[in-house]
Amino acid sequence: MGSSFGKLFRITTFGESHGGGVGVVVDGCPPGLDVDATAIQIELDRRRPGQSKLTTPRQEADRVEILSGIFEGRTLGTPIAMLVRNKDPRPQAYEHMRDLYRPSHADYTYEAKYGVRNWQGGGRASARETIGRVAGGAIARQVLARSGGDDIVGWVSRVHDVAAEVDVDSVTRDQVESQITRCPDAAASEEMIQRIDAARRDGDSLGGVVTCIARGVPPGLGEPVFGKLEADLAAALLSLPACKGFEIGSGFAGTRLTGIQHNDAFYRDGDRVRTRTNHSGGVQGGISNGETIVVRAAFKPTATIHKAQETVNTKGESVTLEAEGRHDPCVLPRAVPMVEAMVALVLCDHTLRQRAQRSV
Repeated sequence: MGSSFGKLFRITTFGESHGGGVGVVVDGCPPGLDVDATAIQIELDRRRPGQSKLTTPRQEADRVEILSGIFEGRTLGTPIAMLVRNKDPRPQAYEHMRDLYRPSHADYTYEAKYGVRNWQGGGRASARETIGRVAGGAIARQVLARSGGDDIVGWVSRVHDVAAEVDVDSVTRDQVESQITRCPDAAASEEMIQRIDAARRDGDSLGGVVTCIARGVPPGLGEPVFGKLEADLAAALLSLPACKGFEIGSGFAGTRLTGIQHNDAFYRDGDRVRTRTNHSGGVQGGISNGETIVVRAAFKPTATIHKAQETVNTKGESVTLEAEGRHDPCVLPRAVPMVEAMVALVLCDHTLRQRAQRSV
């Protein structure tokens, strides 16, 4: 079950980086939804490799094929299968690494777990697996849109030590997409480009942070103990390749505040109950409170670099690795649609769970 995520709205991804293709089966999508296939492709285009000078040069069009679950443009309520075929795999680039454990990759741990591993680009551990998540997330966004709740915007808020200043209340997807870094702060974006280019030239890589917001989420989503909304969001984002940290609302910075500083005071705004601040990040007691959900995901530097590194082979012998192949010097720009997709999947799942719970 390690390849499935969600309860009522559930995805199962499949495929390996250099195999025939990758994809997803979406189960639990309500019937009668008018599906915009173009919107699915747009999300995949935002994730695909080779889209700018900051990404891996691997050339993949990532054209999605919808195999089942949709008839005459509408969902049937049956499993939706989507496939993207790999067109530009180069498994031979990894031949010299087939018996090595690459530092900070899943080579050693996959072999420890399964006793066998796909050494061609990492197999299932490759970020190419996220194609299925993004395609499934695009369906989830369309389900949410039917309920009036699809205002999910992610952006790169930090690369290495370059931080952006972004207004959470007004940031738009158009602003994010106007920069190849997907950082809507133009000055910070230019500095990020210079840092990423310098890391690439040096054969190194950089990490950073993606911030994602969801506006218009109704109060009441999430469970009070197990299945808390922020816990499911954390599980979703931490399941992404290279993601090493999660925060919601004030996150770790909240530890530097006192209770009176951190508490979100309530007030009446017409027929709504609102909070004057949003240190909670839109979730209190594991349940959404109607305010904007604000989460951040920390991504480590790309593990594949072109610098010589010490490692061992499958016999335990010390060797020096000089990696080849194609990789992103910084995963952050392409991680934005992945983060948005996982947030959409969680919100869609909890929306359907809440609808079922309150139906009587």
